[in-house]
Amino acid sequence: MPSYTAISALALEIFSTRSARRKTEPDLVMDDPEKVAAFTRAGRVDGVMAPMYLFHCAQISEVIRSGDTVLDLGCGPATQLGLVASINPECNFIGVDLSAEMLAKATGYVEEQKIGNVEFRQENITRLSSFPDQSVDAVMSTVVLHHLPDVDALQNVFAEVARVLKPGGGIYIVDFGHLKSERSIQKFAYQYAHRQPELFTLDYLYSLQAAFWLEDFKNAHEHHLKAHSSIYSTFIAPFLIAIKSPSRHPQDLELANRIKELKKALPSHHKTDIEDLKTFFSLGKLKSPYL
Repeated sequence: MPSYTAISALALEIFSTRSARRKTEPDLVMDDPEKVAAFTRAGRVDGVMAPMYLFHCAQISEVIRSGDTVLDLGCGPATQLGLVASINPECNFIGVDLSAEMLAKATGYVEEQKIGNVEFRQENITRLSSFPDQSVDAVMSTVVLHHLPDVDALQNVFAEVARVLKPGGGIYIVDFGHLKSERSIQKFAYQYAHRQPELFTLDYLYSLQAAFWLEDFKNAHEHHLKAHSSIYSTFIAPFLIAIKSPSRHPQDLELANRIKELKKALPSHHKTDIEDLKTFFSLGKLKSPYL
């Protein structure tokens, strides 16, 4: 059963008319040390983003295989990347990001966690100039695309994914979707304000305001990634939108147990959050045997 907070936020969206406009984020590249620190804290083991990262980790783990080279677009401080890499040690991961500050945090984090199957590159995800055609086995990206300045940049990213991906490769790309009204956006942004630094609440607000509309994702997917994947959104309101290829291996029981133990270790309110994600995405037909 979804939480009261999730239900009330969705109810507001259902009865809203489409009036909100997309606002690009104040900082398209997150290099401010204080903002980087707040964003990093929110994603660590006890941070507000932890259940979302575990949910996406399960989805990503379905579309990568042993021996794969996996590209993470906009890796940030590598919380998501580090989690996926740590439970898929037989894969090699390349994280790219435009922010030097983020990459410094990412490098320090994987070294601290002793994760040895990750490398980093400073690069623009709309022009993956260091990656030849068909050079990676899978592409992942989590809540990054709203940083892009416009729809043309979104199209460019999807085109680059199609270019660098090997035939039969895996894809898992997820980001916020734009909500219909500013009231809905405010409700979603502040629902976790009591659990996190104000700076992160504001960053979440700016991210939701900067999110692309579902039709923007559908158009880019249709032009570039339809042959490789399907597009999904959360039920009722597309507050999250995902693009995912079919599973590329049979269910791995050892991997399932790793994810189960990570889920078991979450605090109770985070277990509620991950169940909410499962519910709203499964009603939108996105599921994972690892959850």
